[in-house]
Amino acid sequence: MTSAERKPILLDFEKPLTELETRISQIRELAEENDVDVSDQIRQLEARAVQLRKEIFSSLSPSQRLQVARHPRRPSTLDYIQAISDEWMELHGDRCGFDDPAVVGGVAYLAGQPVVMLGQQKGRDTKDNILRNFGMASPGGYRKAIRLMEHADRFSMPILTFIDTPAAWPGLDAEQFGQGEAIAYNLREMFHFDVPIICTVIGEGGSGGALGIGVGDRLLMMEHSIYSVAPPEACAAILWRDSSRATQAAEALKITAPDLKQLGIIDEILPEPVGGAHSDPLQATEILRKALLRHLEELNQMTGQQRRELRYQKFRKIGFFAEMSA
Repeated sequence: MTSAERKPILLDFEKPLTELETRISQIRELAEENDVDVSDQIRQLEARAVQLRKEIFSSLSPSQRLQVARHPRRPSTLDYIQAISDEWMELHGDRCGFDDPAVVGGVAYLAGQPVVMLGQQKGRDTKDNILRNFGMASPGGYRKAIRLMEHADRFSMPILTFIDTPAAWPGLDAEQFGQGEAIAYNLREMFHFDVPIICTVIGEGGSGGALGIGVGDRLLMMEHSIYSVAPPEACAAILWRDSSRATQAAEALKITAPDLKQLGIIDEILPEPVGGAHSDPLQATEILRKALLRHLEELNQMTGQQRRELRYQKFRKIGFFAEMSA
């Protein structure tokens, strides 16, 4: 790994924390050079840094959570799959002539249980992002996903999906090859499957691109992920013809995990390490693994008919509201 790769990527709201950590490093270096014992002072500053990090990440605004969800080093679908599975074999192709690299999936063992895991995959650098189209799937990607899910249902394997996309690919080619039809087909078919389905928003869950693999018995969400009908920039461009008002759109869209839990759209918020999942990927992975196993154990106790009814009722309730008289 090069020094450029090791260099931390800082978000704008982390500046006070960065300044404090830089000060700690400077004091430690001066103390070593002058052979002075400042261990008590350093311990106090380090404790302050830990507290400051907690304060910053416990009060993030929706637009700041969006920055964390889009962090270039945030664990991706492949990171999680390879870390939580005992064995993993990736499968390719939609059997219609395409193999979209924006969607990855395959057969795995999770704590000894055979499962099918799949999700959107963003790139790690510019070249990889271009290859994977920044996690924006084409119709072939959604057809690959449903092929894998149909395989899982046929062989009684639970389905675990990982959502991380700004949206489905909106290009002309995608429309010509049936983007809307591919997503709609997935939505319909996922309601029919007998096997347990657990969907987890691990980063950015945007628009129909997220819904195309997002119909499940349980919908989990990492603490600093976002889930929305459209990316805030697109929402601002549509409503106000001004994408620079994305911060205002992010507030209005209710895209954060606490908002969506309160609205009854998601089932559980998975806590992240202080500083976000990218600050401690191993801890984030273990949190996700334990949650998946816990929900799988509950869902495995149900019959296929019970799971289908649970899934149906879950999505029927989304958007339900009651008018209250003043």
